[in-house]
Amino acid sequence: MDIFQMMEEKNREKESPLASRLRPRTIDEVIGQEHILAKDKLLYRAIKADKLSSVIFYGPPGTGKTTLARVIANTTRSEFCQINATIAGKKDMEMVVEEAKRNLGGFNKKTILFIDEIHRFNKGQQDYLLPFVEDGTITLIGATTENPYFEVNGALISRSQIFELRPLSIENVKSIIERALTDKERGMGSFNADITDDALEFLADQAGGDARRALNAIELGVMTTDRSEDGKIHIDLSIAEECIQKRAVLFDKDGDNHYDTISAFIKSMRGSDPDAAVYYLAKMLYSGESISFIARRIMICASEDVGNADPNALVVAEAAAHAVERIGMPEAQIILSQAVTYVATAPKSNASYIAIEEAMNKVKEKGNLPIPGHLQDAHYKGAAKLGHGIGYKYAHDYKNHYVKQQYLPYELSGEEFYRPSWNGYEAKINEHMKKLKKEAED
Repeated sequence: MDIFQMMEEKNREKESPLASRLRPRTIDEVIGQEHILAKDKLLYRAIKADKLSSVIFYGPPGTGKTTLARVIANTTRSEFCQINATIAGKKDMEMVVEEAKRNLGGFNKKTILFIDEIHRFNKGQQDYLLPFVEDGTITLIGATTENPYFEVNGALISRSQIFELRPLSIENVKSIIERALTDKERGMGSFNADITDDALEFLADQAGGDARRALNAIELGVMTTDRSEDGKIHIDLSIAEECIQKRAVLFDKDGDNHYDTISAFIKSMRGSDPDAAVYYLAKMLYSGESISFIARRIMICASEDVGNADPNALVVAEAAAHAVERIGMPEAQIILSQAVTYVATAPKSNASYIAIEEAMNKVKEKGNLPIPGHLQDAHYKGAAKLGHGIGYKYAHDYKNHYVKQQYLPYELSGEEFYRPSWNGYEAKINEHMKKLKKEAED
């Protein structure tokens, strides 16, 4: 590279967005992802030793998938090639493979191929790569926001290690923002800017684990805010709100308001008020609450407060929990809204909840009561001599597939734990059980 090319590249870097300029160049500059990048972890050791095998990085936007690929590019002695699956075709891959063969055969030099958004490749394109990954012609690094087990060829998956990148923690994002404001070489340290604690906390929280979003906001704030009389640029909460285009909502995830909002959310679903339930859902989503946390609360409510009055409530809630993990925001809010409104408008019963509470108390009170002999396991030699299984009545041999016999321990004879309500499907359960018992007595 001659002096003019070096100057041109340096100028291009100066004009690039902050998020691009501040991208880590070495593995030790990376902030976050400690579960895979701590110094005792396999991925860290493999990158440091330049012994990386094929990998797929999977996680939400802004968590560092491309950053890790660039770090590997800066670290490795292998040839590094990058293509984006949204615009690359088979011809591009053929050119990379041919070059990789020449490097390996002529110079004994390996080739690392980074494919961004690898899930965009169709099956044929992914199949084309397989033999070259398998024979070591190329080392594959794939990056995807989608679950690779759903979107990537199973054969490629089996030949790669999957590393899931998680949304950055609030503390991680705060550290990145602080680095951006103090780094004079690649950041905005020369602008003499600072940020208030509440603005820093707000931006880190609202970034939703996406470092790029936080850096775009802080860059906009510094570049558009006038200097104060002291000659500094001060980023306060109002400026932070404007830059990330979201108003701060009183929703401290570790404080009382967090628990108050969750409480109001659950009580609104329990109280069959879908409007209030959706409002509190919106408040939590707007404030950056974890969608998986919200989904768990909906599942609990579906079982605790709806129960068998509408057994489908739990099915809907569980399906929503799986769907939001796969889809992610912003579309996940639609799925959560569907689940919330279903649970809120479903007939209610806490009979199952009361049943297990009373049964647990009875176990605690009475201890390990003996199981009636006719219910005990009789499928082993000598069981009959112990009286196990003798006198057991097989329910399917009787009318309505029901026969009256002692199932509870004798000491609890006559106890009732599950008392279905007369709401929704539990009314049918009540009628069914009464009919079975009445016909068995007749």
